[in-house]
Amino acid sequence: MAPQSLPPQPADLPVTDPAPIARSVLFNLAFWLWTGILAVAGLPVLLASRRTVQSYARFWLRGAQWLLVTIAGLGYEVRGRERAPASPAIFALKHQSAWETLVCHLLFDDPAIALKRELTLIPVFGWYLARTGMIKIDRGAGPRALRSLVEGARAALARGSSVIIFPEGTRVPLGERRPYWPGVAGLYLQLDRPVVPVALNSGLFWPRRSFVKRPGRITVEFLEPIAPGLDRKAFMAELERRLEGATRRLLDEARRP
Repeated sequence: MAPQSLPPQPADLPVTDPAPIARSVLFNLAFWLWTGILAVAGLPVLLASRRTVQSYARFWLRGAQWLLVTIAGLGYEVRGRERAPASPAIFALKHQSAWETLVCHLLFDDPAIALKRELTLIPVFGWYLARTGMIKIDRGAGPRALRSLVEGARAALARGSSVIIFPEGTRVPLGERRPYWPGVAGLYLQLDRPVVPVALNSGLFWPRRSFVKRPGRITVEFLEPIAPGLDRKAFMAELERRLEGATRRLLDEARRP
């Protein structure tokens, strides 16, 4: 998909600036109206095939991205897509914002996203998640959580889906560091597939737990895949080195006037 294009704009607008706040209020209203209409109108689609439900989800997400660009002035660009393997792989995305959860179906043709099982229990919304083939993880299940992740990822790869995982396990505010969840290492070691780190700077424009969306352009960058063959410690160190280094570079680039 071609990246949405906006002229470069200052990324560090103060949250007290009335323009981003007013635009964010309008976006939130429009987004939830659009989401509510499509959620109800699409209920019969849940009876169709998984790929049909995915196509409907992409229609919803394209509309959401259009609203984000048109109302909030926030677009995005994608770099390094040619680095992604031609066959299904494991993609480890940096997690700074709610934004990346709204773009995965636009970045990947047939993604299977690892997510909390609780999300699939939400009425209506959870039904769509379940029907699009997401990988449900019961994070309170201890060792069984890792087994369910690996089994779900194995099944997804077998049907031709790429696996999407957020190695930090949750959205992390800018300036903070969280240990990477061992689940990503479990996938790497047990499934014998390359892991592609994906860096981004979404938290600069749509901060964690904030309704304010600052105008600008989010950058998503696919990095060089990490080939199978490393041990657990070496893999985790290499993944963190690549992902954190590229993320800092993208943040610094966006902050420059």
